[in-house]
Amino acid sequence: MSVKNQWWKKSVVYQIYPRSFMDSNGDGIGDINGIVEKLDYLKELGVDVLWLSPVYKSPNDDNGYDISDYQDIMDDFGTMSDFDRMLQEAHKRSLKIMMDLVVNHTSDEHPWFVESRKSKDNPYRDYYIWKDPVNGKEPNNWGACFGGSVWEFDEHTGMYYLHLFSKKQPDLNWENEEVRHKIYDMMNWWCEKGIDGFRMDVISLLSKVQTFPDGECKGGLYGDSDPYICSGPRIHEFLREMNKEVLSKYDLITVGETAGVTIEQAKKYANLDGSELNMVFQFEHAFLANGPYGKWTDNPVPLLELKQVMSKWQTALEGKAWNSLYWDNHDQPRAVSRYGNDSSEFREISAKMLATCLHMMQGTPYIYQGEELGMTNIYFDSIDDYKDIECIDNYRELTESGLISKEDMIRYLGLRGRDNARTPMQWSDSPNAGFTVGTPWIKVNPNYKEINAESQISDKSSVFHYYKKLIQLRKEYDIIIDGHYNLLLPEDERIFAYERILGGQKLLVICNFTQEEAECTLANINEGTVLISNYENHKPHMMQPYEAIAVLYGE
Repeated sequence: MSVKNQWWKKSVVYQIYPRSFMDSNGDGIGDINGIVEKLDYLKELGVDVLWLSPVYKSPNDDNGYDISDYQDIMDDFGTMSDFDRMLQEAHKRSLKIMMDLVVNHTSDEHPWFVESRKSKDNPYRDYYIWKDPVNGKEPNNWGACFGGSVWEFDEHTGMYYLHLFSKKQPDLNWENEEVRHKIYDMMNWWCEKGIDGFRMDVISLLSKVQTFPDGECKGGLYGDSDPYICSGPRIHEFLREMNKEVLSKYDLITVGETAGVTIEQAKKYANLDGSELNMVFQFEHAFLANGPYGKWTDNPVPLLELKQVMSKWQTALEGKAWNSLYWDNHDQPRAVSRYGNDSSEFREISAKMLATCLHMMQGTPYIYQGEELGMTNIYFDSIDDYKDIECIDNYRELTESGLISKEDMIRYLGLRGRDNARTPMQWSDSPNAGFTVGTPWIKVNPNYKEINAESQISDKSSVFHYYKKLIQLRKEYDIIIDGHYNLLLPEDERIFAYERILGGQKLLVICNFTQEEAECTLANINEGTVLISNYENHKPHMMQPYEAIAVLYGE
């Protein structure tokens, strides 16, 4: 089906990280009933789809991305009847629910894996990827995303199993047809329950090169597995099969998390014939400024490269596939802290600038909880405050090996660690930001007294109301959905400017990514209509610090 007929083109998605969103029972952990309490807030913001990070049964080694039962709810979050009520209440408000689908791996406590590790001839053995030792060691030199080897030795059977993430997250064997159809059955079960879509976790990793060769060592402790696991040889075959067995039967929104994806691969994943997914998350802009140890660096994001990457995806996918638009999510630091300026002087204005830059592009925008308030990184000063397995394991591995000092690693975690996104949602200036009456599972950002939903809802000039207006504009102006994209001023190191063109209309978007005034002669606001701006008064031929403006010309 053509993308032009799809409702998700005009939709805005809001990501909820349930553990940190709203606690309804005082145990310090966000839950499903807490989400229900805040549905009216989300309706007021104007979003269309709620993407829930995993709420399935899980021992919680990786905050729910290690699933032990795909058809039950994690005890921390409530019950299946709570989920059913949430789904019903969301639909009453015309809010759709998108589930997080985690099928590259399960928990090692999933019944399939419990059986699989019992013996080499167990019926479930081939549900996972088992290999014999090579010269008494791991089958190859690949490193896991959370540190260490991807291989875990199992004493009972004398073999290794593959885990691209935590050792408690064994990878499923997608080469096994029975595994795939068990997963499709589970997906159909959720669709019949009435959910509206899937965000597919690390979906590009399902197909591995079956020879499992060593990877190139690039200065770290392990070899690079990416060429052998990212968008592997059978990935499109698997997704077309999933589409045929499940996705094509329902009116869903689908987005794949596809780290390492190229433009050409994205055109296959999100092609407009609808045979695979609606759209993908690419990570090129999120990986900008990475260093020799990946994201553990304090390198600033270079604007010229950011413009080049964002524009490449805009132009290359136009008419061929559909973009997803995001600055941050549960795996990324806070947008205003990474791409803007989270100082008290510039936080609000730069948060609005970033929102303008993103939401005026072609694609489906994703808002991560608290982004609409301009929530910031927390900058923990001790590893003891971190809860995220990636932060903790990488800190230990990189400091104990002497590759990075403890002081530098704490600074890098403060800038890039995932827990920055996972501190509790800041609802009010009451204790614990109104998130819980108990002790929160992770520390609340101390700036909640200045940054919270309650104060922003009552302030028409707030970041919240700015996001609300951006969402409304997307629904009113077809040019934001369908307009052709052109990057302007590609060599300007301070200004990110582009135009969208549709018929006789032109939409000009200009954003100053610096705290200095920047000369810019593009905007003649007297000839057009200012759709949105984060300053009350625009200076002719000049962009003020972190200024953003969108001007519509023509019909």
